[in-house]
Amino acid sequence: MKLSKKGRYGLVALIDLASHANEGCVTLVSIADRNGISLKYLEQVFASFKRAGIVRSIKGPQGGYTLAKPEKDLKVSEIVAAIEGDYHLEDENVYDTSTYQNSAIVLQDLIISPVNKAVDEILESLSLEDLRGAYDKGSPEDMYYI
Repeated sequence: MKLSKKGRYGLVALIDLASHANEGCVTLVSIADRNGISLKYLEQVFASFKRAGIVRSIKGPQGGYTLAKPEKDLKVSEIVAAIEGDYHLEDENVYDTSTYQNSAIVLQDLIISPVNKAVDEILESLSLEDLRGAYDKGSPEDMYYI
């Protein structure tokens, strides 16, 4: 599994959207400015999010984006899948009839399946609410300097 730059930017953008949701619709321009992400890039990411039913767009002068469902119901696995597609390690061809078949079965059973299961458990146990909460705790705006 590789979390691409697009996947990372998508997660950052949704954390930002969730953090500013109390302000109403959030524009991509504001997300791009706050996070140093290209607006064109965000447009592509949010098109994927919209197709997946993660965000809704509101048109007009007060328009922008909102989450399509509560952030506690948006699992990180759903977000990553919307951007990356299948995020699992590719399965071995265990039905190959060559001498490689036994090795393929070992690789599948001892590495690939356990890694995919662990990744699923982690990504499905985390919600956007968890990410935003962790972000808000470490936000520099909340730090006090003496």
